[in-house]
Amino acid sequence: MSIVSPFHIAIPVHNLDECRRFYRDILNCEEGRSSDHWVDFNLFGHQLVIHYKPKSEETLHTNAVDGKNVPVPHYGVVLPWETFNAFASQLKAKEVSFIIEPYIRFEGQVGEQATMFFLDPAGNALEFKAFKDIHQLFAK
Repeated sequence: MSIVSPFHIAIPVHNLDECRRFYRDILNCEEGRSSDHWVDFNLFGHQLVIHYKPKSEETLHTNAVDGKNVPVPHYGVVLPWETFNAFASQLKAKEVSFIIEPYIRFEGQVGEQATMFFLDPAGNALEFKAFKDIHQLFAK
């Protein structure tokens, strides 16, 4: 597997200060540059930018995956197995409310992975996952 370059993602938030605290204090993301309407963060080596956008009335959509209602859209990072478990424990200790609690998806099947889902304060869905065997990431 080749080295992966950091991705850049910009997401809308209607509550810049609250989301800034969430990404900095709950997810432990290092804060980078900012202005009065955006803030960038280091999300496990990737560039996440929260941009102010007025609140939308759009409701959360889900699709069934492995018997769970997975929110669409969502974003996140594939973490090393040990990092995932430590991160999940930290989130539980900070009383993050999960949409889907950390669990093993596709257990015993191709693509077996640990995964968890939760929302940021603006309602953006986040998924963090891990594979014991990273070669299973794109396995069919």
